[in-house]
Amino acid sequence: MSGAVRKAELHCHIEGAASPALVRTQARKYGADVSGFLAGDAYVWSDFTEFLVAYDGAAALFRTPEDYALLAQSYLEGIAAENAIYAEIFVSPDHAAAAGLSPESYFEGLARGIEAARASTGIECRMILVGIRHLGAEKVEAAARLAATRPHALITGFGMAGEERFGRVADFARAFDIARDAGLGITIHAGELAGAESVRDALDHVRPARIGHGVRASEDAGLVSRIADEGVVLEVCPGSNLALRLYPDILSHPFDRLRRAGVKVTLSSDDPPHFASSIGHEYRMAAEAWGYDAAELTRITRTSIEAAFVDEPTRAILLGQLD
Repeated sequence: MSGAVRKAELHCHIEGAASPALVRTQARKYGADVSGFLAGDAYVWSDFTEFLVAYDGAAALFRTPEDYALLAQSYLEGIAAENAIYAEIFVSPDHAAAAGLSPESYFEGLARGIEAARASTGIECRMILVGIRHLGAEKVEAAARLAATRPHALITGFGMAGEERFGRVADFARAFDIARDAGLGITIHAGELAGAESVRDALDHVRPARIGHGVRASEDAGLVSRIADEGVVLEVCPGSNLALRLYPDILSHPFDRLRRAGVKVTLSSDDPPHFASSIGHEYRMAAEAWGYDAAELTRITRTSIEAAFVDEPTRAILLGQLD
């Protein structure tokens, strides 16, 4: 039933979307050893620190605009096959620099992949430029200044990813002011590995339209009410949360409780192959755990499209596909 539902995802790190098969292809291309983080057709890690090692190891095998075009096209065609009509991807100029690429070459390569996937499937995609929190406030501000120049037409949002237990949200407020003043959509990772207080800090200091994850807000009833009242959208990734052991099983996950409390929640896959997930898997889990029918799942997609950092004519076309 969930397979026929039109889907959208707002929270996916593009380097984290590289399938093991694609990473092995890239490893052969560059003569790299991936045995430290790949076993068979699966990523191998046991905690968040090891996950970051696996993530960075895979990301290091994308080194040219052509590599990034292939990555974006592969990811988008894969989710289009699961009936996704829209996606937003987190893109990091810091990862580009680590690969020896200029931001412009990085964005252009990704855009070529996005355009190829649109041509082959009709899927729409936009990019959210992110600063990496654990690299420090100066690096995040530099990413915001880059985003504010609108270096590519498909970059429509700004966010912050990385280790959310590093520093204080207030340290990064200026970066978000820079991006907001440039008219970019604002999102920030909070309330995943850090608790409810991280979500409150994000609301107080960043005033985001959306929060990446945000599920730990469920530990504070007053904060849940505030999120619902302010209309902040949560980019929820249940499969990622389960893989990182935030919750023991899907029925313990707060997605449905948040939804019933009036919070605008969406479904995404985060770093899908690392967590043995995909956008189709996320929708299936939700349907099986909480008995959502096609109409309820489509309402979740509608929330995603309404919250997307996209121009209004495109939003109207996407919403029209849900009717």
